[in-house]
Amino acid sequence: MKRSPSALTLSALAWLGFNAVMLWMVAFLADVVVPRTVDGPARTSTWLAVTTDLALVLLFALQHSVMARPSVKARLRRRIPVELERTTYVLATDVCLALLLVLWQPFGGQVWHVDGPAAVVLWTLFGAGWLLAVAATYAVDHFELTGLRQAGWLPPRPAAATTELEVTGMYAVVRHPLMTGLLLAFWATPHLGASHLLFAAAATAYVAVGVRFEERDLRRTFGPAYDAYAARVPAVLPRLRPRPQRHSRLSRP
Repeated sequence: MKRSPSALTLSALAWLGFNAVMLWMVAFLADVVVPRTVDGPARTSTWLAVTTDLALVLLFALQHSVMARPSVKARLRRRIPVELERTTYVLATDVCLALLLVLWQPFGGQVWHVDGPAAVVLWTLFGAGWLLAVAATYAVDHFELTGLRQAGWLPPRPAAATTELEVTGMYAVVRHPLMTGLLLAFWATPHLGASHLLFAAAATAYVAVGVRFEERDLRRTFGPAYDAYAARVPAVLPRLRPRPQRHSRLSRP
């Protein structure tokens, strides 16, 4: 595989941006370090803040979902090098998330605030959610997910590996552990303000829609085998007693 310096550079920038934005999001939701946080001081009227915040979430949702559709991917391949397809997606995601974090408008109101042991438990769940989300990217292929592999930083995976769906480990507990981790991180906080509630609710709605689209694509790709997998493994919320797994991987029919 011929490695293009421009592809290597752009993919590295996209990966660095991905990690920077994720760390920024952690601080944003924890209300620490960064100058503008999810429940920071109000800067405008409530109605304008709510309108702005929902528009920012919608912008991210549209970018993240529309660019993931097979038809849009096909159009992108006709306009950009194939090795930069995923990098383009990651860069667009970085920009949309950065805009959300920079332009977010907090507004007043408190839903809950707890201290002591309860706060410790919630902060622990918050951290666990982010760790689960990150671990989920590595459980499949973090470097392919972020575009580094396609750009040439690592060798391509074997063809068989790209046609199999991982159903072991955390994927034997839930079908979408990345979304499970993010939802935990969005809601687990000892101090939930009204603007944090808006963010968590809007993000949860997007996750519900995004999972539905992804499930449709997976069923189209893997057919009845995915239906059987979905019948025994829940999508996002784990069962207390997971059903035994009979197959370690699913392959395209």
